[in-house]
Amino acid sequence: MKHCPPEQLALAALREPLPAGDAAHLRSCADCRSEVASLQRAVDAVAIPEFGASGPAVAPPASVWAGIAAATGVTTAPRPEVDAPSAVAPLSAPRMENSADGAQVIPFRSRRSRTLLVAAAAVAGVAVGAGAVAALNRGPVAEPVTAVALDPLDGRPASGRAEVVVRDDGSRALQVDLDAPDLDGEYYEIWLIEPNVVDMVPLGVLRPGEQTFELPAGLDLAAYPIVDVSVEPLDGDPTHSGVSVARGQLDA
Repeated sequence: MKHCPPEQLALAALREPLPAGDAAHLRSCADCRSEVASLQRAVDAVAIPEFGASGPAVAPPASVWAGIAAATGVTTAPRPEVDAPSAVAPLSAPRMENSADGAQVIPFRSRRSRTLLVAAAAVAGVAVGAGAVAALNRGPVAEPVTAVALDPLDGRPASGRAEVVVRDDGSRALQVDLDAPDLDGEYYEIWLIEPNVVDMVPLGVLRPGEQTFELPAGLDLAAYPIVDVSVEPLDGDPTHSGVSVARGQLDA
């Protein structure tokens, strides 16, 4: 089977219209839809207005100039007003794994503040100049096979409902209807979590109202039955913040 080329998958993740042949293939191919869903998570995060705001300039570490000088033989030094700080804390990435069924799994832990969103920057490079103006074409959706109420946690003003639906081709999606206030400087994200609340599968950025999230092909929902809605700060850390506002558990 000839799959959609990477550039068409990237356009689909941006919700751009595709050529008729690629759109038809995407409707019938669970593998391509799963790839689009993976790309959409980062695209949706970049679409948060606060991520698009410009921040203060960051001076490079002194080692950058030292490397340039060593490679070029330049003996002059930068002017004092643009001199770099003596040290910059290294950026350590959280551990991410792929489960046996292909889903991205992130260990549950409280986040540490970060200054750079590497993954978002990479997707932003793909997304430059493109407008998200068209919805991703999907095949017919069957009746939900299981559903759960998302109950508020700790008195938070958030609740809703999540349904797992199966399409004619066997692919699955999670349809979420979230009733929650808009956030300022934060955003909602939806996760599937194992019963021991150790590992989890991120599905994407969630906004109040109705949204549909592609489920990774082969993901065992019995292993990750908890549907969790979290509030995430704009700190560039892809791990769970530890602040959940609504949650429910799917029937196995």
